[in-house]
Amino acid sequence: MKQVLQDLKTGATLVVDAPAPVPGPNEVLIATRASLLSAGTERMLLEFGRSGLIDKARQQPDKVRQVLDKIRTDGLFETLGAVRAKLDQPLPMGYCNAGVVVARGTAVTEFEVGQRVVSNGPHAELVRVSRNLCARIPDGVPDDEASFTVLGAIALQGLRLAAPTLGETFVVSGLGLIGLTAVQLLRANGCRVVGLDFDPARLELARRFGARTVALGDGVDPVQEVLRATDGRGADGVLVAASTASSDPVRQAAQMSRKRGRIVLLGVTGLELSRADFYEKELTFQVSCSYGPGRYDPAYEERGQDYPLGFVRWTQQRNFAAVLDAIAERRLDVRPMLTHRFPIADAGAAYDALASDRNALGIVLEYPASGPAPQERSVAVASRPIDPAQPVLAAIGGGNYASRVLLPAFQAAGFDLHTLVTTGSAQTVPTAGKLGFRRAATDVAEALGESAVSLIAIATRHDTHADLAIAALRSGKHVFVEKPLVTTREQLAALERTLAELGPAAPSLTVGFNRRFAPHVQRARTLLARRSGPRAFVYTVNAGAIPAEHWTQDPRKGGGRLVGEGCHFIDLLRFLADAPIARAQALALEEPARRGVPPDTFGIQLAFADGSLGTIQYFANGARSFPKERLEIFAGGGVLRIDNFRRFEAFAWPGASNDRLWSQDKGQSQMAAALRDAIVAGGAPPIPLDQILEVARVTLDCAEQVGTA
Repeated sequence: MKQVLQDLKTGATLVVDAPAPVPGPNEVLIATRASLLSAGTERMLLEFGRSGLIDKARQQPDKVRQVLDKIRTDGLFETLGAVRAKLDQPLPMGYCNAGVVVARGTAVTEFEVGQRVVSNGPHAELVRVSRNLCARIPDGVPDDEASFTVLGAIALQGLRLAAPTLGETFVVSGLGLIGLTAVQLLRANGCRVVGLDFDPARLELARRFGARTVALGDGVDPVQEVLRATDGRGADGVLVAASTASSDPVRQAAQMSRKRGRIVLLGVTGLELSRADFYEKELTFQVSCSYGPGRYDPAYEERGQDYPLGFVRWTQQRNFAAVLDAIAERRLDVRPMLTHRFPIADAGAAYDALASDRNALGIVLEYPASGPAPQERSVAVASRPIDPAQPVLAAIGGGNYASRVLLPAFQAAGFDLHTLVTTGSAQTVPTAGKLGFRRAATDVAEALGESAVSLIAIATRHDTHADLAIAALRSGKHVFVEKPLVTTREQLAALERTLAELGPAAPSLTVGFNRRFAPHVQRARTLLARRSGPRAFVYTVNAGAIPAEHWTQDPRKGGGRLVGEGCHFIDLLRFLADAPIARAQALALEEPARRGVPPDTFGIQLAFADGSLGTIQYFANGARSFPKERLEIFAGGGVLRIDNFRRFEAFAWPGASNDRLWSQDKGQSQMAAALRDAIVAGGAPPIPLDQILEVARVTLDCAEQVGTA
């Protein structure tokens, strides 16, 4: 199938052949018939991509500060690599889609195959979308008109927040697609409307829809014009649908509003506001969030949990349906706003028109109507013979860490990269091509069923690791799992049963505990072997805050940060102590605001069978400008210190010298090389299985002690 991506580094529009996505239990698969370009959002992304690196930095000052902090803590080369990798990830474009349901998940009952629906799916021949982000298209509404629904819902949600009533006067500032839709919806609601814009054609459309207009840039004062139109009272409400870095639209909105007027921001503007403008009139100012209630709520969008109608009358799905009804009844006429049509294959020309044609407004991409798009879940990326001397790898998961660090390490170690599998299709082909994979796929069976593949590398969401590892082991493949191995006791038990059933002939299992292999850690291990007696370890991790709604914080998906990341540090101390963990105790910082969310600031005490002690201090409440990791080792009157995997220092330790690296080295390359050598030689895996399972059990013990498992 074809999909539209944007190269953030160059701004080029890419139309790629991608594998078909696979719908989850709460999702539908839609064959697209028409999709609409968002003149505001997509033009902004287009301009960002086509700007130079300095202009990109100017547009994102917060990101620049993060980059400078990372340079100070992780080094210049590591930071440059991270920035380049971020810009190398093409962005799927579009979110205004109309098409036909061709498949549905097991939990979906409200949609049937063959029904026409709208969704917020991207520009692609096939899209998978949550059940709550779709709505049925009424008979009589053409696909191209239906594709305006999502933008219409953005306008409608702004109206709902502003709560217009019959006879009120509203100003719409910015007459793009959302603004012109808002004009019509306000008129249908019995309001007088004044439209503001610079573009004569858009002003003419607004007048056609029943608005009085003010041409900005003609030397007129929009505030005075609105006051004149309201007999000096001011507007009851203002919808700001402009897209500009200037704060003028919001400032003018305050000045043209009546006392206790309502202002709702639908677009993107500067927000340098005057307190006096708002204070003296007791104005209400609100920023509208996309299409309505449910947006960015994982329970609603991903798990398909609807809000009860009696308590939340208008969700984003119900807003979609209301817009479609308005189109069907001609209370909302989108036909005059449709200015351009392009086939999906010519999406590049569509974006050129968006960037350069002043008359471009509603640009629709059209898709082949001869039948549903091919649903192949695997596409060829490169053709070359398999090297029989090298182990062949298939990867499941191609996120930022996998594509930037992990998979390049396997490639450099000599693995022959065969198939890259991701759940979606947007990044699969570009990532697979950049890394040198032969095929890109969206179905795990494509990797597990490939006879040439000897190793499956799993780098997916944490809660999927165990099931994928079990499936790969049962298919006869060696398995590498990025940490954590498991997130629950049940997963651990199932994995141990699988290994027991497979017996001594079971393929090898390795977990991504790469810190064991870091040069400075290996050096510390060698130096520790020369000294007898127990050791004491103090491991400080300045992990930084992650939003509570991030998937890693969800106990069902990520397991929380103790499960997801704490295992790394438990394993490292287990490796350096070189003795089993006898006891483990965990305490977490009590934060009332995080009720229901696993703690992300905690301490772990480890007691080893040889008398050694380990302390792990994991902080999410520190400063990002402070280095992330420091390990201090006390033994036999000496001290070793590893700072952020860049600096190694020895104190009172004869024969040990200090060392400093230009950039971080956390051992990923060395880990991949060790795994390759083990597979080629048919020897033991680089991390003993008993230690892998021990660390998994201890991690779950600690999680239970702080209430996260």
